[in-house]
Amino acid sequence: MNIIDLHCDVLWKLWESKGKISFSDSPELDANKERLNKGNVKVQCFAVFIPPELKTTEQFQAALEQINYFYTEILEANHDMIQIKSWKDVLKLKPDQTGAVLTLEGIDCIGNDIQKLSILKHMGVLSVGLTWNYGNLAADGAQEPRGAGLTEYGKKVVLYNNDNSLLTDVSHLSERAFWDVIDLAHFPIASHSNAKSICDHPRNLTDKQAKALFEKNGMIHVVFYPEFTDEKDVVTVSDLIRHIDHFSSLGGVSHIGFGSDFDGIDKHISGLENASKYPNLINELLKYYSEEQVRGFAGQNFLETLSNWEI
Repeated sequence: MNIIDLHCDVLWKLWESKGKISFSDSPELDANKERLNKGNVKVQCFAVFIPPELKTTEQFQAALEQINYFYTEILEANHDMIQIKSWKDVLKLKPDQTGAVLTLEGIDCIGNDIQKLSILKHMGVLSVGLTWNYGNLAADGAQEPRGAGLTEYGKKVVLYNNDNSLLTDVSHLSERAFWDVIDLAHFPIASHSNAKSICDHPRNLTDKQAKALFEKNGMIHVVFYPEFTDEKDVVTVSDLIRHIDHFSSLGGVSHIGFGSDFDGIDKHISGLENASKYPNLINELLKYYSEEQVRGFAGQNFLETLSNWEI
């Protein structure tokens, strides 16, 4: 069963290592090429993430360096990895090809210059998260104590996304900023978030937020980070499925996908230690859901959402 995964941080790890690890098979990468193949991952989104401690003047350069790794280490070094330059390209992939998508996790790197976002779009970025965990010029993140919403500049970014068929990712936003995005965004998604009713963490979504996304034909891609899944010492695949069950009970069975956060997490769910373990999740889901529903979670729901949005 082919998988579409909306979030990983491979590019950040490649950049941190200064190219000393290989996307092909380095064990340091949860989502290396070998593991993606074993896990039947058909489309993988690769986030550009800039650590908040990096100087403001160095952030856009760091984003370009990560994108360079995307082109050299992922695309050029692996001819069966195909860049998805528009969402319609996903449907053109051949059986022996894997799609690679650039996304942006936080707009800190563009500062107040929306033209830099245009540059990233032309380089292939197809989804934009406004913040990481803290505040920036666009909005406050989920762990910013102030909890403010979108700034006027943040609203301009969302409108830019709308005009250019870019997804607006709410996964790291403060709750107030989330509602501002819901009011404005044509293509809202949560690329890697779980249910706050199941695990009370600031990064997770309330039932009200989840329902609002479903009503706007948006998607929630569950994340494989133990701290967002359960408060137990050992978190299992069954614990993750509780989040899928909960979102399904809210009317979201056709609006759920996967956003592993592989290579952006320092702990793993037992049985989901890396991308090669995806069959463990699929097999467990098939015990409780129909094959059609599980295919939806794996990627078909996302494809149908894109079709409904006509992007």
